[in-house]
Amino acid sequence: MCKGLAALPATCLKSAKDMKHRLGILLQKSDSCDYGSSHGKKEKVSPSQRVSQEEVKKWAESLENLIHHDRGLAAFRAFLKSEYSEENIEFWVSCEDYKKTKSPAKLSPKARKIYDEFISVQATKEVNLDSCTREKTSHNMLEPTLSCFDEAQRKIFTLMEKDSYRRFLKSPYYLDLVSPPTAGCGPENCKRAHAHALDCNSNIISQCA
Repeated sequence: MCKGLAALPATCLKSAKDMKHRLGILLQKSDSCDYGSSHGKKEKVSPSQRVSQEEVKKWAESLENLIHHDRGLAAFRAFLKSEYSEENIEFWVSCEDYKKTKSPAKLSPKARKIYDEFISVQATKEVNLDSCTREKTSHNMLEPTLSCFDEAQRKIFTLMEKDSYRRFLKSPYYLDLVSPPTAGCGPENCKRAHAHALDCNSNIISQCA
């Protein structure tokens, strides 16, 4: 150790070492900031990573626009899950999938699975249907067709549209997408962090001198 440093009190040496360590961490974070900013443009061109503001704003126009978009559906599903009512969107999605069934032989087992899961008296994820719709859907189970859940699906869609969809538009699940935060790990923030670290380091050295 040089004589100048040896003459400093142990507490000052420890403080200086601690600040050097913190400065090193800040420098590493700065590198990650630069890396992230250099790759930011690649993320923007990837439709699977980002959704345009125009598209997000369309979600506020109708529930149909929202749930027919993969990212919109995922956000709405997460919101409903936070309210413990995800069975509604799960039923709607199951009905959409059911209507795409091409094999007649698969209609009956798929219909029964949906009925048992969402509509029957002992359903594990029972949806809120009026007695008339529930009875009609039960009757449709005798000879399942591609449209046997249509009325029940419409009722649940309307229920979500008038209730949970309106709350979703006022929730952070939507607002954070339509107005994303601008503050982040940008170049200016990193520069300020460097300047602050250097000032702190200088103050400690001057105090120990």
